Amino acid sequence: MGALQPQLEFSLDDFMRWEAEQSDRHEYINGEVFAMTGARDPHNTIALNIASALRSTLRGSPCRAFIADMKLRLDAANAAFYPDVMVTCDARDKTPEADLAKRHPALIVEVLSESTAAYDRGRKFEYYRNLDSLKEYLLVEQDRRHADLFRKGGDGLWVLYASGALDDVVLESVGARLSMDLLYEDVTFPVVASTSTPESSPTEPPGEQ
Repeated sequence: MGALQPQLEFSLDDFMRWEAEQSDRHEYINGEVFAMTGARDPHNTIALNIASALRSTLRGSPCRAFIADMKLRLDAANAAFYPDVMVTCDARDKTPEADLAKRHPALIVEVLSESTAAYDRGRKFEYYRNLDSLKEYLLVEQDRRHADLFRKGGDGLWVLYASGALDDVVLESVGARLSMDLLYEDVTFPVVASTSTPESSPTEPPGEQ
């Protein structure tokens, strides 16, 4: 995402009013406004798979899942973001005042890309940890079947639970279990050509068995 020119004393409240009138999405961090760029097909597909599965699982519960068009307002960090997916179970996020932005998510999901992975794992997670309501933070890779789940323990410490290609992702914060097949449904991974070896047949296409 690219930074727009900061405006003098452009507060979070100013941003919320301004952003409500924009046709494009922007995020806000301590006075700076950042234009959101488009995402690749796998990124959108994975986010939609997760949001759809959570919506189905949470039906009839007090929790609701939201996809990337819903803002998260984070007053403690003087910031506003558009998480790829988030779930809130808090009654305060169901009031008319929360129509344009939620403040109390229990779960946030970000789908990683090459350009945002370091930020999502580092500084953005630092911002998100200001949320007292947040119990789990899920990072899903889009170029391989892998997810890292950070869960907040009773001692306030965050513990990493990694899920590989054959594992399920267990989301205790919302009572959901998501299989890797579900997360990556309709996702086509890039084909990586193998390096030829002396034992390889010269007429055999790379990567084929």
